[in-house]
Amino acid sequence: MKETLKFEFTAADPVAYAKSENPHAKASTNVGDTIDALEAAFGEVVTGRETYAGEHTVFVEKDRIVDVLRHLKTELGYTYLADLGGLDRFTEDDRFEVFYNIVNMQEGKRLRVKIRVDEDDMSVPSITTVHRGATWNEREAYDMLGFDFDGHPDLRRMYLPEDFEYFPQRKEFPLLGVPGSLPLPPRRPEDGLTLDPYAAAHDGPTPKSYQEPLSPDYADDHHDH
Repeated sequence: MKETLKFEFTAADPVAYAKSENPHAKASTNVGDTIDALEAAFGEVVTGRETYAGEHTVFVEKDRIVDVLRHLKTELGYTYLADLGGLDRFTEDDRFEVFYNIVNMQEGKRLRVKIRVDEDDMSVPSITTVHRGATWNEREAYDMLGFDFDGHPDLRRMYLPEDFEYFPQRKEFPLLGVPGSLPLPPRRPEDGLTLDPYAAAHDGPTPKSYQEPLSPDYADDHHDH
């Protein structure tokens, strides 16, 4: 059985203003009325809501995310997808989340929509039929965390080669990379491929070109000049 990492936690002293109004809260993110409208339209599809620092987040069922975002776009004025991404909560159940930051441009409102994704089923409906600009965001989330966006028109890795075996933003991925997993160009002309993903941390910085020794052929050609 998989076991989550154990974190040590030390309680901080209570903050004097913890129960007072947050002076940094913005009216643009205080959109409880939008979540009320979603609950009225979708019922139990809306699985939860959170408010932190005056910002509202609504959780919905994964399989209905396209319907929810289409309703927000066509009926409630949230026509602009500002951002989409994923995160690894590193929990036993519903380990991953995908978040969608959407904006109502006319009313100056912002809402964060989230879905939970279990590690055993990384399939997530693509929202490209609602927001065409999501193609790039979904590709990045696939590349970094491994979400399988069902219905995406061209789902492939964005930064890493297609045969790369890992997802770098997952919590178990080492900060310095996996040795040998991604051969890099030589650090010096005479070297072979670099198999250490963070060679500078172990062998020192890559020499500047003017610090490299002259090649034997170049030295012989210029010896008499």
